[in-house]
Amino acid sequence: MPSVNDMTTTYAEAASAPARRGGVLRQIGLDTQYVLLGFPLGIIAISLVMPLFWLGVGTSIIWIGLPILMATMYLARGLATVERARIGPIFQRQIQHPYYKKRPGASPIGKMLTPLTDGQSWLDVVHGVFRFIPSTIAFVFVVTWWSGAIGGLTWGLWGWSLPSGPDDQDLPELLGFDSSYGTKVAFYLALGVFFAGTLYWVVRASALLEAYFAKGLLCGVNDLRNQVAAANAAREVAQQQKAAAVSAEATALRRLERDIHDGPQQRLVRLAMDLGRAEQQFATDPDAARATVAEALAQTRETLDELRALSRGIAPPILVDRGLQAALTALAGRCTIPVDLDAPQFERLDPAVESTAYFVVAEALTNVAKHSNATEVQVSVQRASSGLLVEVSDNGVGGASLAKGHGLAGLEDRVMAAGGVLDVDSPVGGGTRLTAALPI
Repeated sequence: MPSVNDMTTTYAEAASAPARRGGVLRQIGLDTQYVLLGFPLGIIAISLVMPLFWLGVGTSIIWIGLPILMATMYLARGLATVERARIGPIFQRQIQHPYYKKRPGASPIGKMLTPLTDGQSWLDVVHGVFRFIPSTIAFVFVVTWWSGAIGGLTWGLWGWSLPSGPDDQDLPELLGFDSSYGTKVAFYLALGVFFAGTLYWVVRASALLEAYFAKGLLCGVNDLRNQVAAANAAREVAQQQKAAAVSAEATALRRLERDIHDGPQQRLVRLAMDLGRAEQQFATDPDAARATVAEALAQTRETLDELRALSRGIAPPILVDRGLQAALTALAGRCTIPVDLDAPQFERLDPAVESTAYFVVAEALTNVAKHSNATEVQVSVQRASSGLLVEVSDNGVGGASLAKGHGLAGLEDRVMAAGGVLDVDSPVGGGTRLTAALPI
C-alpha cells in the first residue's frame, strides 16, 4: 500500500503536469516570436550598420568619417540594447547590461572618440553586421517547421481546393504514393504529426542558436569580467578566512598556555613541594607527613579536574562521541546562570561546524557568567537549508563588543575561519544577543 508521502508526491506531480505543459507552450511562443522578429531586425541591422561603418572607415582620412563611425557605434549599441532585452526570456533570466567605457573628465572630442577605444562598442558593431546569419538560419527552420505542422495537420480541410489537372502532381505522387485523396490526407497528416512532434525542439534550438550568438558578443566580455571579479572576491574571502584561522589558533594557544600556567602548573609545583616536605617529615613526624600526603592527593584531584576542563575546551569528548545537542546540554548544565536551551536533534554535521558552534555557545556563556550580571540566558541552535544559525541572548547589562580587548574578539576570528559570520547586538542596559551563521 502506498504511503501518505507517496500519494502526496503523485498528486503533486499530476497537479504540476498542466503547469509543465503550459510552460512548454509558452516557451514555444516566446522562441517563435523571438526568431520571427529577429529576422527583420537582422536585415535592418545589416542594412544600416554595415554601410555606415564602411562609409565612416572610407571617409575617416578626411575626418568626416569619425562622426559617421561614432553614429554607427551608437546605432549598434542601441540595437544591442534591444537584443539584450529580447534574449532575457529565452534564457529565462534578466541579462545584465555591460560596462561601456566612459571618460568623464575628457574634452568633448575625447568623449566623442571614446567608443573607438571601447571593446564592447566594437563587439556591438560586429553583432550588428553578422547577426543576420544566425537570424536567417533560425528563421528558415522555424517557418518551415511551423508551416509543416500546421499545413500537414490541416491539409485534409483545404487540400481538396488545390488544382488537380493532369500535369499537377503533389508531393505524395512524386514520392510514388497512391493519388487518391484519402492517401494524400493520411500522408500529409503523418507529415504534420512529425513536424508538430519535433516542433518544440527545433524552435528551441533555433532560438538558442540566435540567442547564444548574441549573448557571446553582447554579454561575453561582461560575463568574463564578472567571473574575474567573483574569483577575486572569493580569493579575498579565502585570505580573510585563513588570517582569521591563524588568529583564532594563536588566541586559543595563548589562552591555553595562560590557563595551564595559572592552574595545573601552579598546582603541580605545589604538589612537588608538598611531596618533598612529606618525605622529610616521614622520619621525624609521620602524622604530619600523612597530612601533607593527603593534602597532596587533594591537589592531584583538583589538578586532574582542571586538566579535564582544559581538555573539554580543546576537543570535548561528548561533542565527538554524542554530537552537538548532547554537548550543548552538558554545557548548559555547567553554566552558573539558568540556560533555556533550544537545540533540536538533527543529523551529524561536519566536525569543524559542530566544533565552531560549540565554542560559540561556550564562549558566549562564559562571558555572560563573568560580565553580564544576567539572570537568564536563551540558547538557540537551528539548522536551515543554507547553514546553521546559533543564537545566544541574555537579559544582562549589555555593552558587549567584538573590538580587540573584549572577551568576544577571538570568537569572531573562529567563526570567520569556518566561513561564517558573527553579529553582536548589545546596547548598554538592553542585554546582549549574539548570532552566528555557519555554512554547512
